[in-house]
Amino acid sequence: MDTLQALIMGIVQGLAEYLPISSSGHLEICRDLLGLDLSGAESLEFEVMLHVATVLSTIVVLWREFAPLCVSFFTWRRDSRFYYVLKILLSCIPVGIVGVCFKETIEGFFGGGLGTVGICLCVTAALLALSYFTRTRGANAAAGSADAGAERGRDISWLDAFVIGCAQAIAVLPGLSRSGTTIATGIMLGDKRAAVARFSFLMVIIPILGEALLDLKDYITEPAATAAASIGALPMTVGFLAAFITGCAACRWMLDIVRRGRLVWFAAYCLAVGVICIIFS
Repeated sequence: MDTLQALIMGIVQGLAEYLPISSSGHLEICRDLLGLDLSGAESLEFEVMLHVATVLSTIVVLWREFAPLCVSFFTWRRDSRFYYVLKILLSCIPVGIVGVCFKETIEGFFGGGLGTVGICLCVTAALLALSYFTRTRGANAAAGSADAGAERGRDISWLDAFVIGCAQAIAVLPGLSRSGTTIATGIMLGDKRAAVARFSFLMVIIPILGEALLDLKDYITEPAATAAASIGALPMTVGFLAAFITGCAACRWMLDIVRRGRLVWFAAYCLAVGVICIIFS
């Protein structure tokens, strides 16, 4: 992988991580178009590094919410923020189980062609459309405008947090958008759109940083077997910075999109790209 290819991959990751179009799926598409020859493990490790960059952009953009959550949790204040963090931890259990028990199976889906990506993008399109037609459209019609309807709904409950976490665990497949799946699930459960978008962005921090720590451990113990050793330090750095900078902009944009209830347009995009991937797989 050269520096330009890493730059392209980083920009795609930064945009697609927050927009409900599947960052892993679009990275697979880019890998295929750019002719990158990476093994499933190398591809997954490189994507984890890019995801770490976008996690950091989440922390930067949502810092005013993130910092008080950390203070409440680590000082055991037992206030609403403390229990909010516990809901985030609860939502991480399903993806943690999938990561520990099925890591090798998941790695097999990365670098395996566009067929799986296309099918999963079509599933993402279906979820986004379903969330729009089952709740968002009705809420907008009742409220009279998208902005007014954005506040309709309930706060995220313990059960909602776990169900959204299950959706996140399923969305580890390339082409199945993590943000799209979790936000659509929360909307269909009846949660407030803005609240579920923030929850979706915050809940990914723990599993991604956890995976990054495992990769760091592998690099320390077996540096020759890591993606950093095979791809190169400069491309990894360029990809990381591109994903971080683009992610900061995309995160703010996505929060506004969710508030306005415009996810259905991304359903059409995912369906079109998914069909193209299936045809050319």
